Amino acid sequence: MNAFWGLLTKEFYHILRDRRTLLILFGMPVIQLLLFGFAIRNEVNDTHLLLIDESGDYVTQAIESELLASPYFESAGQQTSMRGVERAFQEGRAKEAIVFEPDFAHRLAHEGVAHVQVLTDASDPNMASTILAYTSSILQDVQRRLATGPAAGVRVVPIVRMRYNPELKSVNLFVPGLIALILMLVCALMTSITITREKEVGTMEVLLVSPLKPVQIIVGKVIPYLVISIAIVGVVLALAHFVFRVPMRGSLVLLMLECLLFITCALSLGILISTRSNSQQAAMMLSLAGLLLPTVILSGFIFPVASMPQALQMVSHIVPAKWFLIIVRGIMIKGVPFVDIWQETLVLAGMTVFFLAVSVKNFDDRVA
Repeated sequence: MNAFWGLLTKEFYHILRDRRTLLILFGMPVIQLLLFGFAIRNEVNDTHLLLIDESGDYVTQAIESELLASPYFESAGQQTSMRGVERAFQEGRAKEAIVFEPDFAHRLAHEGVAHVQVLTDASDPNMASTILAYTSSILQDVQRRLATGPAAGVRVVPIVRMRYNPELKSVNLFVPGLIALILMLVCALMTSITITREKEVGTMEVLLVSPLKPVQIIVGKVIPYLVISIAIVGVVLALAHFVFRVPMRGSLVLLMLECLLFITCALSLGILISTRSNSQQAAMMLSLAGLLLPTVILSGFIFPVASMPQALQMVSHIVPAKWFLIIVRGIMIKGVPFVDIWQETLVLAGMTVFFLAVSVKNFDDRVA
């Protein structure tokens, strides 16, 4: 019995002595609760709405005012033609477009029916369905008010067009997101234990006395996982296309290059975690707890970032998967060219350089 209490006391001592492990054990549940509590939202607010009004009469202006007065929409611009609408969808400047037919008020007064075309970006089918429900509700309210006046019996008929995913297939949302999730976890998790493994098995000294420079050691650790990750990308894309029928509307070469950049970024982040951890256990906990939750919650993989509180939206900017998801969904679902995703690409490249530079510096400091 004394041996048991001695073992128990020793285990508590080791846990309490490791402040980093204690911080992870107590900090992660708090972070998880805050992230899930604030980030999980079924409602969608501040949707970028593009208005195309060829009539400009009092009825269309009243409908526009109703739409923009709601908390669900914010103006992405007003114009009198369809020029540039497709571009606005591809660049992400608009999530929905409302198109009023010419002579809207005249048709409503003399024919009793006027049509409104509703174009919605359905690359995120859940968000598209929610936005469409908001729009339909507002249009119905306007129609009811019109029907109580002199123009009783008039109808405002919406014509719905779902762009990029007309069947609202959920796989078109989740499969590209799974690519980011799989790559982040595999790359970061595997590389995060590389240097810590050398420390634990006692082979770090062999590397330190070798003629290799810190940069060469890190690159040597990264390249095998880089090759494996590229193979994983090929398998995942093949399954996405042939099994789940996810479209590939953009350039496959561009997508592979962007995947290569994201893989390098994830590997760099894993190496950074590895240089800051003293054990494989701590490295794995940091990788799983510190990367899994932000990738799932703050990247837009499941929940739209635009509906989150402003503070979480700011935090999401430092999550690499957020920028990669915009890229991969844009290429696969919308078929966007590089000119529409160069900013996201630049952010990922900057993160990669930063992670690599900090990793090399940390390794240099440990060598010194």
